[in-house]
Amino acid sequence: MSIGGWGLSFVSVRLSKKWLSIDEARGLLRGNLGVFALADAQQSTRYIGYAGGKSLFGLKGEVAAAVQALPAVTFVRWEVTTSYLSRYKELLMLHHYDYGELPPDNPPPAAITLGKLRPAG
Repeated sequence: MSIGGWGLSFVSVRLSKKWLSIDEARGLLRGNLGVFALADAQQSTRYIGYAGGKSLFGLKGEVAAAVQALPAVTFVRWEVTTSYLSRYKELLMLHHYDYGELPPDNPPPAAITLGKLRPAG
């Protein structure tokens, strides 16, 4: 959808990439900065994380560490972005908006400062 002839379009703020099995993802993840989500066998999001400037091996390293700490996760999806911290908080706020709580394996709400997000339709 274009806005007022400016050529701007609406983009979903949700992480809508396809879920991949952890095994499939191992060969595709690289040392990029970005955000990721981990899910259980039913593809329910269990954890949202990010690979920042101080992350060893970027997304590849952060996803590997999270998978090792959370053996129940079987799927992953990610997004490469240099705005990883803003995007991470945005994804947490979206999850909270959709489900009324953070993903079960994320730190308690007091450990993360989040605003309120009300996405459009």
